Amino acid sequence: MQSSSALPVWRGALYVAIAATAWGTGGAVATAMYDAGGIGPVAVTFWRFLAGVVLLLAAHTVRRARRPEAVPPLRAVYAGNPRRALITGIGMAMAQTAYFAAVQQAGLAVGTVATLGAGPVLVAVGARLTLGERAGAAGIAAVVCGVAGLALLMGGADGTTGPDPLLGIGYAMFSAVGYAGVTLLGRFSGRGPGGVFESTVPGFTVGMLCLLPLAWWEGLVPGMDRPAVTLGLILYLGAVPTALAYILLFTGLRVVRATTASVIALVDPLAAAAIGVLAFGERLNAIVLTGTALLLFAVVFLAVHEGSGRPSPSVATEPERGRGRRAPRQSAGAEE
Repeated sequence: MQSSSALPVWRGALYVAIAATAWGTGGAVATAMYDAGGIGPVAVTFWRFLAGVVLLLAAHTVRRARRPEAVPPLRAVYAGNPRRALITGIGMAMAQTAYFAAVQQAGLAVGTVATLGAGPVLVAVGARLTLGERAGAAGIAAVVCGVAGLALLMGGADGTTGPDPLLGIGYAMFSAVGYAGVTLLGRFSGRGPGGVFESTVPGFTVGMLCLLPLAWWEGLVPGMDRPAVTLGLILYLGAVPTALAYILLFTGLRVVRATTASVIALVDPLAAAAIGVLAFGERLNAIVLTGTALLLFAVVFLAVHEGSGRPSPSVATEPERGRGRRAPRQSAGAEE
C-alpha cells in the first residue's frame, strides 16, 4: 500500500472531484426512489446507508481473508476512536437526509446548489477556527467565485422548483452544516492513524442505526410494485454515491485541505445540472451557463493552486525538535 504522505495532492483532489460527481447522481436517484418506492427522505437515506454498509462489510471480509496482517478488524478500529465514528455517522446521516429533503421540497437543482453553496463558506470558517488553515487570497477568491456561480445557478434555475422551495433551502442549510462537520473531521482525522476503508465502515453503521427509528416512523418499507427498479436504485445509492464516494473523499482529505475539498466538491451541482439536461430535458439559460463557468473556474483554479507544491500549514509542517525551522510531517495513516 502507498502511504498517505506519498499520495500526490493532485490525485487527492481528483478523488474528491470523483466523489462529488458521484454525489451529484444521488439526488436524481433519490427522486426516482420517491416515485418507485413511495418512501420519504429519511427512509431513502436509511436504505442507502444499509446498502453501503453491506457492500463495505463484504469488501472488508475479502480484504481480511487476503491480508489479515495488514487489515485491522473493524472492532479494533472503532475502539481506537469511537468519538470519530459517532460524529462521522451522525454528521453523514444529518447531511444526507437533509439533502434528500431539500431535493424533495425545492427540486433537484435548487436543493443541490443551495447545499453545496453553503458548504464552502462553512468549511472555510470552520477550517480557520479549528484546523488553523489559511485559505489565502487565492483560496478566498476561489470560494467567492464558486459561491457566486452557485447563486447564479440558483437564480437562473427555472421549472425545477418543488412544492416548498423555502423549506427546501432550509433543509439544504442543515445539510451543509452536517457536510462541513464531516469534512472537517475527515481532514483532522487524516492526521492520525487508521485506514480510510476501515474507518469509514463504523461511521456508516452509526449513521444507519441513528436513522432506523426515524425511518420506521416515516415509513420504512418501500413499495414493491416495481421490485427490480426499487432494489436497483437502493443498490446504486449504496454503492456509488455512498460507499465509493466517501472512501474517495476521506482518502483525498488526507492531502487536500478542507477548504479546497469543499470547493472541488462544487462539481456535485454540475453533475446534477448535467443529469437534468440529459435525463429530464432541462435547458440551461445564459445565467445558469455563467454560473456553471464560474464554478468550473473555481474548481480548476483552486485545484491547480493546491497542487502547486505549497505546503498546507495544517498538515505539511510541524516544529522539528531542537531546531527553529519546520520539517515535513508525515501522516501515520495508510491510503486504502
